Amino acid sequence: MAETARWAGRDVLDLGCGTGFHLPKFAEDARTVTGIEPHPDLVTLARRRTKRLSNVTVHNGIAQQLPLPPASVDVMHARWSYFFGPGCEPGLGELDRVMRRGGVAMVIDNDGSRSSFGAWFRRGYPNVPPPEEQERFWSMHGWTRVPVDMDWSFSSRADLEAVVRIEFDPATAEAILGEHDGTYVDYAVNLWWKRF
Repeated sequence: MAETARWAGRDVLDLGCGTGFHLPKFAEDARTVTGIEPHPDLVTLARRRTKRLSNVTVHNGIAQQLPLPPASVDVMHARWSYFFGPGCEPGLGELDRVMRRGGVAMVIDNDGSRSSFGAWFRRGYPNVPPPEEQERFWSMHGWTRVPVDMDWSFSSRADLEAVVRIEFDPATAEAILGEHDGTYVDYAVNLWWKRF
């Protein structure tokens, strides 16, 4: 991400910030950091996580109606939230409104076209548009794809099993765990980005 958009001294939006896990990292260098999260319980946790960070604000809100003024964001980050291809056009419209000229938006999402986890993802979330449809969607809207290879490596099988059971419904999780040995999983994501 840092190779795509520098956030030092800039105004950052973490859209779908969840519990605020990434907010402190952005706050180390950014001028301001705004977290937007639709779930009130997660907003509470994000505010608690960042209560000592004077340059961080967390709002309850949604991508389709951002509680921000026009042209107020230099860097937007969304990770596994809202922007899953077709259907997210209202949120993309809001980005057009809040992003400053020269700003960069980044969306990180699972790449279902490759890796062991990608196959699990397609199996567990069959209603998510297939990879080729997502590629077409993002390209038509002027976004660029950067494929990123990563992995999961757990210290115990119990840890891997716990995470798989969080990520997938019970039947899918048990099927995956029955077919997969060890504590390592190859994983692939896409970083989609656009300059405004």
